[in-house]
Amino acid sequence: MKRCSRRALIRGAALAPLVAVGADALVAPARRYFASHGSYDHHTLSYDLRLAYDPAAGRLDGRARIRAVADQPLTRVELDLARLRVHAARVDGVEVRARQQQHKLLLPTPGPLTAGRAFTVEVGYGGRPGPVRTPFGPIGWDRTGDAHDGTLVAAQPLGAPSWFPCNDRPDDKAEFTFRVTVPHGHQALANGTLRERRRDGAAECWTYHHPGPMAPYLAALYTGRFDHESWTARDGSTGRTVTGRNAYPPRLARQARHDLGRQPRMLGAFTAWFGPYPFETYGAVVVDTELDQPVENQTLSLFGSNHVDGSRGWETLVAHELAHQWFGNSVSLRDWRDIWLNEGFATYCEWLWSEHIGEDTADTIARTEWRRLRASPQDLRLADPGRLRIFDDRVYTRGACTLHALRLTMGDDRFFAMLRAWHRCHRGGSAHTPAFIAHVRRCSPPATEPLLRAWLYEEPLPPLPADRHTGDTS
Repeated sequence: MKRCSRRALIRGAALAPLVAVGADALVAPARRYFASHGSYDHHTLSYDLRLAYDPAAGRLDGRARIRAVADQPLTRVELDLARLRVHAARVDGVEVRARQQQHKLLLPTPGPLTAGRAFTVEVGYGGRPGPVRTPFGPIGWDRTGDAHDGTLVAAQPLGAPSWFPCNDRPDDKAEFTFRVTVPHGHQALANGTLRERRRDGAAECWTYHHPGPMAPYLAALYTGRFDHESWTARDGSTGRTVTGRNAYPPRLARQARHDLGRQPRMLGAFTAWFGPYPFETYGAVVVDTELDQPVENQTLSLFGSNHVDGSRGWETLVAHELAHQWFGNSVSLRDWRDIWLNEGFATYCEWLWSEHIGEDTADTIARTEWRRLRASPQDLRLADPGRLRIFDDRVYTRGACTLHALRLTMGDDRFFAMLRAWHRCHRGGSAHTPAFIAHVRRCSPPATEPLLRAWLYEEPLPPLPADRHTGDTS
């Protein structure tokens, strides 16, 4: 997700105590920022979602088949689901009586499940989906277009339960299959690759598969009427060809085609800097409605109609969302307190792209942003900003400045080697700030550890090191 306006910083509650900074430190479930979402009783292997959407009625009917593994002895399975009603449920093929309370779905098991045992849950559900209420406003499923006959999903951080039952944790990642039926003439787009498109009378079923692994909040579904464009890019790290796909409303085709046109070049540059592209495909969807911010949905980023202007005026956002495929999607968060590892990295990639295409250098941008940060309140700890301030603009820009300070201290060769190794070591998994500090310690001179601790755990803004080439200081 892109940051809030600099003039609309989200003010949060008092900061939580610092976590331990050892490489293996974990956030206790009770201390998670959104502890009521998700369960640590099990982890998910796969979601198979069979969905039928009626745009005229705004109704979604779904059947979810979830494969998971118990992480401790279980007598019930806890999932997250909001607004939609369950009408049937089975655990390991046995019908059970589901109980829903607030956004929780509770399913008793037919018998005790031992730790380490795999099990399957099937849930039939339906209703009129819509955004869920969160501290950041309504988030999740929403309708698009003047006639409200299209849909989008923008679920970061807590909106996934608005359209399917899930274990809503950013670190519980799984394989996904989507089978989506819409009226003929409408289209369905989802994460991964299109496996089948089948007409059945007045309806059409679109099947997508994404091996992931993917966190629930990054799962996406868009329906409506779109023009499509395919493209290919060369992975600058491996030389393989990555196939991309974009979709946009027909009325915006010319502008969107131009504004998204440098995605192949971006992917080539990012793979050279960060390592192989981590997924099987990439693309972007422009929906026929205005959005506050683009969204990083895995393999298929989301942009509003206001983010295309035909002159690449929002191209930094295109770079930002592509960068999330490495930092945020492939390497995910242990907990939302570590969101700077997503947003600081993606923001710094905006600055790197500007430098790459011959516009402002990353150093010029960093020093401008540093001066803005210095003029802002000095009351934020980057590695633990507070649950209501995870989208504070300072998390983005101070996170990016942290990386630039590292780059200036380490030098380009070591810095980019460190980023490639970070992705390589954690690809497909989850990480947190202590792990990043330990990783940098292994890749760089001893001076970087006190630098990182000042930028990440102290409130006062540290100075930026001098630029080795120009001598500029903050």
